[in-house]
Formats: sequence, structure tokens, C-alpha cells
Amino acid sequence: MSNAIWAALAATPLPEVRRRAAVMDELAEVQPVVVTGAHRLGWNDRGGQSAVWYFAEDGRVLLLTFDHEASLNLYAEEDFALQESFYEGVPESLVALVRDRPENYESLNLTDTATGRTIHYAGGVFWYDGTQWHVSDGSAEYCRRTDTDLFGESGFDYCLNVYRFGEDFTPEAVMALRELDGEYEDDNEREADLAALREVFARHG
Repeated sequence: MSNAIWAALAATPLPEVRRRAAVMDELAEVQPVVVTGAHRLGWNDRGGQSAVWYFAEDGRVLLLTFDHEASLNLYAEEDFALQESFYEGVPESLVALVRDRPENYESLNLTDTATGRTIHYAGGVFWYDGTQWHVSDGSAEYCRRTDTDLFGESGFDYCLNVYRFGEDFTPEAVMALRELDGEYEDDNEREADLAALREVFARHG
């Protein structure tokens, strides 16, 4: 699949992926969570978009993206079977990390009314097998069938843009993006934020 951010993610060594995920988790003030067999890190923009990473102890990863304004937001449809189908092709041991789990800000639950079982909402479902990244078979097939832009409509492009895969990921780079967004009123505020950013980056090696 041709996508610049996807290609950059695939070319990034897993320790660097995890470092960036940890930095953005702290900057977004998301509480890291240890679930059975994995470590959860997340990011959200406080507006309904999120990326959630599950770094499994065996070196595999589950990545969920969500954009509440995109067409792959299934929250309003309440279609459990369709949402569950997005996880097809992902090893069950990874899906178990988001099945019948408490919901959180980044990942709300969709409930099967017949059984009471739950699964986390996700517009995009991606996973790493220890060697390479994959789009879940279910979400890829749904996007082919409906002629949907998988990376755009799943929230992948928007949510992973903040991790700057394929680009410099430094306190200065993050500060520059914040400056472009007009987050600083003066140089003193900018310098104070840069110092805080450097502390966060230092904590994550």
C-alpha cells in the first residue's frame, strides 16, 4: 500500500517506535497501562482523535487509530459484527488485549447485545509481527469493498503525523510544530516549553 507515513513507520526500528510512543503518551498526559502481556501507550488530541499502541512482551505490537470525523468511525452505527471484523487477520492473542476490557478515553467499547461481550472501537487496526507491519485483513477488505481511503479515513494519517516517523523527532521539532499552531504568546513561554519538552525527551532516552 502506497502511503508515506506507513512506509516511514515500517522503516523505523521498533525501539524508536516505542520511544516516540512513550514521549507522545507523556506529552498527551495519557496514563500508561500494563495489561496482561503488554504495555499500553496512547495519544489523543482532546478532540476525539487517538492512537493507541499495545507493545506485547513477545515483540509484537497492536496499533489502533480513531478519528471521530472520518467515515470509519463506527461509534454511531453500533455494529458490533462490523467492528469485530476489522480485527480479522490479527492474532487472537493481540485482539485479546482489547476484547472485554474496560473502556477509556482513547478507546470506547462496542457491545454485542446478544452475548454482552465488548471490543474497543477503532477506525484503523494495524499490527506488527516482530518483523514487519500489517494492516488487518478485515479493515483492508472492508476498505477495498467500499472504496474507502484506509489511511485517511481510519485516522492513521492524522494520528500518526504527530510521531514524525521518517523525520527528526526532537524537543525542538515538537516546539516548532507548536509554534506553527500559535501556542506561544512570547519568547519566554516558548523557552519554558522547550525546557519542559527536553525533560520529557530525556526521560525516554
